[in-house]
Amino acid sequence: MPAAPKPLTARERARIEFTRDIKEAARRQLAEHGPDGLSLRGVARDIGLVSASALYRYFPGRDALLTALITDSYDALGDAADAAVTAAADREPAERWTALCHAVRDWAVAHPHEYALIYGSPVPGYSAPEDTTAPGTRLPFLIGALFAQAAAVGGYRPGPAPAAPEEARRALQPLLDRLPAEVPADLVVAGVSAWTYLCGAVSFEVFGHRSAIVADPRAYFDHEIRRIGALLGIVPAAG
Repeated sequence: MPAAPKPLTARERARIEFTRDIKEAARRQLAEHGPDGLSLRGVARDIGLVSASALYRYFPGRDALLTALITDSYDALGDAADAAVTAAADREPAERWTALCHAVRDWAVAHPHEYALIYGSPVPGYSAPEDTTAPGTRLPFLIGALFAQAAAVGGYRPGPAPAAPEEARRALQPLLDRLPAEVPADLVVAGVSAWTYLCGAVSFEVFGHRSAIVADPRAYFDHEIRRIGALLGIVPAAG
């Protein structure tokens, strides 16, 4: 039987709580000023500190704080999508796909500024470190696994979609190198396309690009993702 985890000390608990307070203040800054306006000085002022010097023991600079917020956002989105797929585990692949898509949309609509941080315009002067790669690839890998599971049970039927040309396969080589050799390249292309189409649809809604032409965003989104799923072969064409 594994040993019980060692209780946190009062100092460790205080550090966790203060780190949480810093991040919450930073998220408020994001909502008010956008990522360009994020600063440790502004965060310090928001949480009642006279200067930002105390924050440097937690985050050595704005970029470190920004990286923490990006990682948290990717993980929160990944958790929402993962929970939706798990809850729909006993359903058909098409329904797991729609459950995942709605979870992504719901999270993005509820957290537009955090969604913009990870799927919006790059932050000038900021370069994301490798720390963000694993959380940033959770969603596309989850979608890829969904397509692979569908193919394994006969639920992936791409229909007349053309096979991926050699140029597309070469373009995806960095991704293919991370996957088992037996995964078909066409399936990988379908998964990447699904991720692209899904985030494109969500981004258009979150950033207000079609607010003047779509009266019921959720209803239209449901139709849209089923249509995309049918084009990519994970939803029956008549669905």
